[in-house]
Amino acid sequence: MSPESTGQRLRADERRALIEQLVTANGTAHVEQLARSLNVTPSTIRRDLSLLTEQGKLARTYGGAMPAAHVAEASLGQRSGQAVPEKDRIARWAAGQVRDGDTVILDAGTTTGRLAHHLAERVDLTVITNGLTAITELAQADGVEVVALAGTLRHISQGFVGPLAELTLSRLTADRVFLGADGLDARLGICEASLLQTRLKELMIARGGEVFVLADHSKLGQAPFTAWAPVQRPWTLVTDGAATDAQLEPFRALPGAHVVVV
Repeated sequence: MSPESTGQRLRADERRALIEQLVTANGTAHVEQLARSLNVTPSTIRRDLSLLTEQGKLARTYGGAMPAAHVAEASLGQRSGQAVPEKDRIARWAAGQVRDGDTVILDAGTTTGRLAHHLAERVDLTVITNGLTAITELAQADGVEVVALAGTLRHISQGFVGPLAELTLSRLTADRVFLGADGLDARLGICEASLLQTRLKELMIARGGEVFVLADHSKLGQAPFTAWAPVQRPWTLVTDGAATDAQLEPFRALPGAHVVVV
């Protein structure tokens, strides 16, 4: 039942519960459609969808949302227990690409968090990051200057996103940028659960010198969500030895892409 039919304005929690019911019943819903049905502004619906996504109740799509059962985003805690040796090998290799005196950008995520761990003993290093994992790893690193891209915290991924993080990043440049991924497609780029995540990754790519995407074999060729950050400049994929030739071939065939298997 819509607010128009009851003649009452719903409380925020009631409105979000109804949004969840509508999306679940229909399989998908668009922002404008929900705004009309609930007699609120599209910006209110977007805020509701962002909160419901953070709570794991819905998954965002371009212009709307779908039931979370269709696409379940793993929390940072869940991902921290997956492919641990592979992520550490990738992170160790990536740390070897960082020179003393460098400024680097670290994306939020578990593999980049391991990279931060391997950089903690370095000196004369500046790390720009939006990830709480990296910030925690470097909090006691006296030789590393940490610049936090603080914005809106995505609790499920423990990373800051949004206009404030983007504004800070727009004032900075780096020698190298290291990105994580929920999925990686040779044609479409980096896949994430949120457009805010992919927007920030695109800015990181633009502000960095060398670009590295750190993705274990389970991410290759995967498209678990519908938000994408294309990589439209030379870049390096760093993955682990369990990646198959079939997984790697599309990336090896890309102009400007370099593949490293560790």
